[in-house]
Amino acid sequence: MTLEMRTARQLPATPEEVFDAYTDAEKQKIWFSILDETPGIVEIEVDLRVGGVQTAVWGPSPDVLFRETQTFLEIDRPHRLVTESVGVSPDGQTMTTRIEVSFEAADGGTLMTVVQSGFPVPEVRDFFAAEVWVGALARIEAYLNHRAAADV
Repeated sequence: MTLEMRTARQLPATPEEVFDAYTDAEKQKIWFSILDETPGIVEIEVDLRVGGVQTAVWGPSPDVLFRETQTFLEIDRPHRLVTESVGVSPDGQTMTTRIEVSFEAADGGTLMTVVQSGFPVPEVRDFFAAEVWVGALARIEAYLNHRAAADV
């Protein structure tokens, strides 16, 4: 059986704006650290095309860095994005998962839904559901709110 998690969040922007915030390297560099009290390291490169790769390296210091390489399998801007993700933790452990993200116009904004599958054990899946994606979606929402406030 494949272990998967699903989470969703209503975001205050159009599907195009949310899709771009999620996939644009310069926007990611902002939201990756928008809620951090002290700046860390964030390096991101994106080649947004089927077969293209996004690489992200982040962490609090050069000694403690996470790395993720996502290969784009499907891109249907601004509706759907599917990637294969290979993550490496600072201690060298690796994990390969599949991430499916949908962006659906709803209630004047966008419902962003994430389904990630291929977790090795339930504890890792539960950590991603309760911590990793909750944090990422909160950061994207903070970025979108900050951007909207700057436009006023």
